[in-house]
Amino acid sequence: MATYRYSSWDDSQELFPLQHDEVMDLLSNQLVAKGDVASSLRNLVQHGVNVGSGDRIAGMQELLHRLRAKRQELLEKFNLGSVVSSLKQRLQTVIDTERSGIQSHLDVVGSEAKEHSKDEDVPYERKQELLELLKQQAKKNIEFLDQLPAQVALRLEKLSRYDFMDTDAHKRFLELVGSLQEQLLDAHFKEISWHLLENKGTVPQNFTPFLHDLNQLLEQDSMENKQFQDFMLEYSELFAPNPPKNLTELVKLLQDQRAQMQSLLRSITPEQRAELLGALDAALSDPQLRNEIRRLDTNLEALDPLGGLGKDILFQGHDELTLEQALVILKKIQDIEESERQLLRAQQSIILDGVDGDLLGDLLGEDSLRDFRQLKQLREVLENADYIRRAGSRYELTPKGIRRIGQKALTELFTFIKRDRTGGHSIKNYGTSGEYHDEASKPYEFGDLFEPHLQRTLMNAIARGARIPLEIQLDDFEVHRLEQLSQSATVLMLDLSLSMAMRGNFLAAKKVALAMDNLIRTQFPRDVLSIVGFSTYAREVKPDNLPYLGWDEFDPYTNIQHGLEISQRILSRSSGGTKQIVLISDGEPTAHIEGGQLFSQYPPSPRTVRETLREVKRCTRRGITINTFMLDRNAYLMEFVDQMTRINHGRVFYTSPERLGEYILVDYLSTRRTMLG
Repeated sequence: MATYRYSSWDDSQELFPLQHDEVMDLLSNQLVAKGDVASSLRNLVQHGVNVGSGDRIAGMQELLHRLRAKRQELLEKFNLGSVVSSLKQRLQTVIDTERSGIQSHLDVVGSEAKEHSKDEDVPYERKQELLELLKQQAKKNIEFLDQLPAQVALRLEKLSRYDFMDTDAHKRFLELVGSLQEQLLDAHFKEISWHLLENKGTVPQNFTPFLHDLNQLLEQDSMENKQFQDFMLEYSELFAPNPPKNLTELVKLLQDQRAQMQSLLRSITPEQRAELLGALDAALSDPQLRNEIRRLDTNLEALDPLGGLGKDILFQGHDELTLEQALVILKKIQDIEESERQLLRAQQSIILDGVDGDLLGDLLGEDSLRDFRQLKQLREVLENADYIRRAGSRYELTPKGIRRIGQKALTELFTFIKRDRTGGHSIKNYGTSGEYHDEASKPYEFGDLFEPHLQRTLMNAIARGARIPLEIQLDDFEVHRLEQLSQSATVLMLDLSLSMAMRGNFLAAKKVALAMDNLIRTQFPRDVLSIVGFSTYAREVKPDNLPYLGWDEFDPYTNIQHGLEISQRILSRSSGGTKQIVLISDGEPTAHIEGGQLFSQYPPSPRTVRETLREVKRCTRRGITINTFMLDRNAYLMEFVDQMTRINHGRVFYTSPERLGEYILVDYLSTRRTMLG
């Protein structure tokens, strides 16, 4: 009985969990082509997979494309140069607010001064004196505002000593200065000091001494661990719950944080850079704090001699940004580039632990995070299902995995084969031993092996009119018709020369080998299938190594003679039964071995053809049938195959990669079975 457990959704559950058989079938497609488990898995991870009914898991390449598209979207949307203009506009708003506030204040006081009443506390004459003093102060302030320089930094510096008459203007100015101060400190210490993060606009009393000691630590000729530990002990209250563990980690945190401001400064014009730096300087009213931050910048640059802190970023958009918004956008671009680096490093691996999935999800959303998590599970799913296993520093198929690949190849190649297709040549011979045929039966005769076909026997009794409980008579009995399976030893000779890959024939031929291996293992366990691969030389390929088999990339020659020689040695180990060689190739012989020496030539030499046909004659004398499947039809090849067939009396098929497996397996099965009575 199935048991179901329900829990609240926490965003970690998989909507479409991966099925191990489905993943293994996807891997087998890659493995047939690449011949290496890790390389095939890596290809799946890089390019993604289609699963289920139209569902797709994006690969690393697609995730990289999404990251780059996100970065380009930000670059095309925003204008980084607007940071300075935005700052100028905010400052101009303060000045305009002060001007209008001065005039409003004069109007209010002037209106009150005109009123005269005996009951007022302030005499009329005193009101007039105060009004005159206010007018003088207003005139002085207006003149001050009129004489303010154009540079933002100088305006900030002068306004910081100015006595505002309008409270709203004064409040806006303090907010602007506080914002600049906050952004400057955040740009250096946001990831370091929790105090600055939690208490915006305030600076701890011991922060300037902290900077002084930090600079001294960075300026030491040799950075000893004890100095760092003493420093951290003294200023522990400034750091987050997970403080840096050593000085190197602290420096990296400072450099990474500062990189956003450096990118901003490098991405605007020199004039804008000077304006912004001056404004940030002016926002720090404490000259000692200002000097220590300048000193820290110098030290961090000295520790980064290659100038890797920040880089020019070309923004091409029109949307304006404040300084705070610009730093947020630059942080996002920095995160995108870090995530991109992680994905690029992980592309050469099938273990994706070096990629921060949460960061990727924050940047691209839940769909991309789910894709990444499923990519990361591909290897684990196959390992847990016992399809692959780790062998030292590499991965290999388990016996179960090898069987699965063969089953898939067999299923694919039988897709177009119909049960009653024209061309089947079953021969009905009747006998007394063999294996059950699925449906065939016969009336029982004296001497038959008594293996009743119960369904037919009972139906015969009912048809005769027997009543329940059935009384079965001798004539009612039918017995299973047995199927005689002839024992067979087959060598599959597989052309591994470069032309097989260049013409697109190798993958089809390899699938046939996998399918035949699976067919014989599962349906004809008493049969023997051996595999010989050949190019310039030939060699035996063990069935367990078949999934890893690849073509011989640098061997352009086709040595059929050597392959036939090795195939004969293999078949000599089998006694009795049918012996055959199934040859799959796309070219005529261009190499042979004579007197222990290799001879190769293209176009084919008559000498090579002669020696190859001589090997065909040896096979014929030993009762070995050669069935040939040729994937090309040039005149020279057809002439050679014709000669070989006349000598051996085997069969030859000219076919295509798409129909190769169908021809071979139909032929194997049709010559494999005879019916016994």
